[in-house]
Amino acid sequence: MSKKSYRQAINEAIRQEMERDPRVIIMGEDIAGGTGGEADQDAWGGPMGVTKGLRPQFGPERVLDTHLAEISFVGAAVGAAATGLRPIVELMFVDFVGVCFDQIFNQAAKFRYMFGGKAVTPLVVRMMYGAGFRAASQHSQCLYPMFTHIPGLKVVLPSNPYEAKGLLIQAIRDNDPVMFFEHKAMYDMEGEVPDEPYAIPFGEANVTREGDDVTIVAFGRMVNFANQAADNLAKQGISCTVVDPRTTSPLDTETILETVAETGRLVVVDEAHPRCSMASDIAGLVAENAFDALRAPIKLVTAPHAPVPFSPALEDLYIPGVDKIEAAVRSVMEHERREAAE
Repeated sequence: MSKKSYRQAINEAIRQEMERDPRVIIMGEDIAGGTGGEADQDAWGGPMGVTKGLRPQFGPERVLDTHLAEISFVGAAVGAAATGLRPIVELMFVDFVGVCFDQIFNQAAKFRYMFGGKAVTPLVVRMMYGAGFRAASQHSQCLYPMFTHIPGLKVVLPSNPYEAKGLLIQAIRDNDPVMFFEHKAMYDMEGEVPDEPYAIPFGEANVTREGDDVTIVAFGRMVNFANQAADNLAKQGISCTVVDPRTTSPLDTETILETVAETGRLVVVDEAHPRCSMASDIAGLVAENAFDALRAPIKLVTAPHAPVPFSPALEDLYIPGVDKIEAAVRSVMEHERREAAE
């Protein structure tokens, strides 16, 4: 396998699916660049250069540089999906979803339900999310719990380049609207990625570490922090299972509950705000269905309930890092000893 960056893996997934299926198109702000002027028509490739090289290969009919109006081009993509195309929309920052939210949650998410299962909406909305890029509070939020709440949408959070390519190919081939979250701090992350196309099924979690003492469930970029914490804790004699759900909707509840039943302890790591988050959702799921298996209270490691700070020092403290995950694991491990001492 070749070593590729998160950025390259996403680009390759789009390219291979556009080569395979002529119905696949891509649209968004600055995804080619230079449109309307005399500059190079592929000068940009989006703010992170993810789509660079697609326009020269597929042309302006399938790689559409849009104006700065998400309400119009997201709506156009929803209509295109309903009438036979398979659009990929780059929403740029997830924080901009407010101006086109109606098209996503009131239209695309409901077409299958409104028309008795006869309508399909094969739409992929790619969005950057997450802190750590010094982009301030209006460009750094983790809004995947909000989309997970809405029936009819599928929500994907790849944690590395291999996952990014396989999950995006699955998203493009899926007949339902898929919200695809790309953490902006991971675009330069490298990993082994097959050159050939492959799809990773939705709703099947990936167990990245196996252990006996604590289950850690983490999302997106946080999976890498959880893996690092698990490796550090192993040197201290604490064995952790790390679960990457990959998708929050559908959610692989079976794997989560099975691993908690085996370890008896749970730590959930979620970069989103703590209220109504995936962390609280997983905690509720386990408390309802595996309470008897728990040997210690569930511990949540999340960002604070506050906007992402612009100050680099404060932003670093805001992110749920490796040290915080290790402290949470040690806390649940020490619970029985504290109880015995009391």
